[in-house]
Amino acid sequence: MQPLAYRMRPTNLSEVVGQQHLVGEGKIINRMVTAKMLSSMILYGPPGTGKTSIASAIAGSTKYAFRMLNAATDSKKDLQIVAEEAKMSGTVILLLDEIHRLDKTKQDFLLPHLESGKIILIGATTENPYISISPAIRSRTQIFQVFPLSEDEMELAVQRALTDKENGLGNMNIKLEDNALLQLVRATNGDLRSSLNGLELAAKSTTPDKNGLITLTLPIIEESVQHKALSADKNGDAHYDVISALQKSIRGSDVNAALHYLARLIESGDLPIITRRLMVIAYEDIGMANLPAAARTIEAVTAAEKLGFPEARIPLADAVIELCISPKSNSGMMAIDKAIAQIRSGNFGDVPAHLKDAHYKGADKLGHGVDYQYPHDFPNDWVKQQYLPDKIKNATYYEPKANGTFEQSLGQRYHQLLDAQRKNQ
Repeated sequence: MQPLAYRMRPTNLSEVVGQQHLVGEGKIINRMVTAKMLSSMILYGPPGTGKTSIASAIAGSTKYAFRMLNAATDSKKDLQIVAEEAKMSGTVILLLDEIHRLDKTKQDFLLPHLESGKIILIGATTENPYISISPAIRSRTQIFQVFPLSEDEMELAVQRALTDKENGLGNMNIKLEDNALLQLVRATNGDLRSSLNGLELAAKSTTPDKNGLITLTLPIIEESVQHKALSADKNGDAHYDVISALQKSIRGSDVNAALHYLARLIESGDLPIITRRLMVIAYEDIGMANLPAAARTIEAVTAAEKLGFPEARIPLADAVIELCISPKSNSGMMAIDKAIAQIRSGNFGDVPAHLKDAHYKGADKLGHGVDYQYPHDFPNDWVKQQYLPDKIKNATYYEPKANGTFEQSLGQRYHQLLDAQRKNQ
């Protein structure tokens, strides 16, 4: 018998849990299905977030044949079989898991079939496709990101599984206690497949009482999903509140509070979200005040990812302690946000002619690159020259802070250059 997560896969878009930014009414994939204008796509995001479910729902909604292959383990011959079926039936939807591992031989075979539209490819990957997937495949697909499901979405899917008598556990007399349900949806961090498989294991391995009732308690769910509930979770604290508290404790330079929240996240086993958040903190909150600390955080994250738990706790703790004690500056983030805001407002002008690309023949006739002064030809590698468009030539975005010697020294140099640039302007 197939696992519960497999049996509960949706047969149409209305049954998809989560990812409403793609499959909801009026959204891109929903529109494709409604108009019967499917194009190949890549879905990327964490495991268990609905990539296969979306592919299954698209196939069910369109009534096209649906085949599943793995780019790493299935052969070119397997692709040939799908291609032959597409020639016979007209169109086949092919879910290709781990598409980032598609080798050139399989890719070259697949490309003409994508061009003809006989095969609608839905590639699934947990890795960033802009980095891990070849340009040839990317240029023939639309790329959509999927996200971990919210607690409400996870609870909805679990309740469906508990009541569905055809594919779910509806024929079993199950009582899932409230705190056990909370743990089931939180401990798996938005991975619905893990939640459903943990639920099925718990249900089938728990002895019914004399009335035939299977009561699933918090300890049973903890054992079945192999994550212990944090004591604060029992008081209703959301998982993401702990992540927020970690960042705010580091920003506030409270080493002990930060270590406390780090420990809670370590106990939840959530290494990816810890490492991602530490990298954000390093550049958002410490930033220019101590850029070497940001670089060392990347090193600690790399070590943690290679080590895995339990040893990963050691470089993570070292990074958190240094980030807490470091001086703080968000000047880099504030500067780029200010620049982006100006672009979005439309208040900017054309690139100055002397900065425009001049590598091609005839550029000089357009005035491109003319009068450009090469800084390396001048003392101290600097020459007074306008770089911003005329319309905003005096715009400033970066405002150095004086919270650390690193940014203090950069700030002094910055103001010297700014004054020199504007002198007698």
